[in-house]
Amino acid sequence: MRLLLISDTHLPGRGRRIPEPLWRAVEAADVVVHAGDWVGTALLDELEARARRLIGVVGNNDGAELRARLPEVATAELDGVRLAVVHETGQSSGRERRCASRFPDTDVLVFGHSHIPWDTVADTGLRLLNPGSPTDRRRQPTHTWMTARIEAGRLLDVELHHLERPT
Repeated sequence: MRLLLISDTHLPGRGRRIPEPLWRAVEAADVVVHAGDWVGTALLDELEARARRLIGVVGNNDGAELRARLPEVATAELDGVRLAVVHETGQSSGRERRCASRFPDTDVLVFGHSHIPWDTVADTGLRLLNPGSPTDRRRQPTHTWMTARIEAGRLLDVELHHLERPT
């Protein structure tokens, strides 16, 4: 099972459009995960139409229309991997401990908010992934997203993808 992880697209607004390499990744993915801060509903509509399966949550910049359609926390079991998605996890200091406590029955937590890619493992084995942003890099050198693979109950091949400028 192929996963695509994105967050903080901020469309319309800070982001102008989804870059073509990301649309190719959407087409290749079995599951697309969006960790919030969509801003408008157009991207949600397009991902619902184009993705085989979409798991998404709202972020702090998402208004009433998105809040009516998306949860604050999403969970799913994907080929034996227990996944949770949330937008905000708080400050980086102590993140692993806080998230492991908040999500004790989770193998992988995907989050956003900071626009800063993150890949760590808590003492409990919880894997924390933030894909950054494919459209609003803020202080990061590149726009980013992640891909991964799930096979037989294991998360494999987590890769951070970089794009200097959206196409």
